[in-house]
Amino acid sequence: MIIEKSALIINKKGMAGTTLSDIMDATKLAKGGIYGNFQSKDEIYVESFFYLTQSLSDTLDTIAEKGKTAKEKLFSLLDFYKGNKPAEGGCPLLNFGVEADDTHPEMKAHVKMAIRASQKRIFNIIMLGIAEKEVSPDIHPKNFSLKVFATIEGAILCRRVFASDDQMNLVIDSIKQEFEIYLM
Repeated sequence: MIIEKSALIINKKGMAGTTLSDIMDATKLAKGGIYGNFQSKDEIYVESFFYLTQSLSDTLDTIAEKGKTAKEKLFSLLDFYKGNKPAEGGCPLLNFGVEADDTHPEMKAHVKMAIRASQKRIFNIIMLGIAEKEVSPDIHPKNFSLKVFATIEGAILCRRVFASDDQMNLVIDSIKQEFEIYLM
């Protein structure tokens, strides 16, 4: 319960901007109730990151599993980003990653692993397509998955800053067009 309630606040306000009072207000627990379960705010930050990213990962895995072909799997993921907004406060990978970059080495390591897992999801879809002879082996699965991930994260940032879906729509359509080139 502490993590569920804290995660959205931390994702929105950031680690540096979230106070113990914020967590106490959200959970309706006293300081002792919080620290009876966690040793520090850093532990709450890490667990909140895990909670948010696991929830997002589960959603993305479920969406991808519905597709029968690599194209259906990838396009379903892309359509999710095109049509849905990330968790309140934005994408936890982007939010925690930017904040932890120079200030929180442990969190930075966790974000790095989560980014790699996200890229691997796309990589695995492409490899499946190659194995099923649906996707040309001319595609470079690692490079393509890195580019898709980075482009979507950039579009998420732009969506939040500009309060517009224009750039996300452009990015998703562009990724789909490029992927179509490699379909056999």
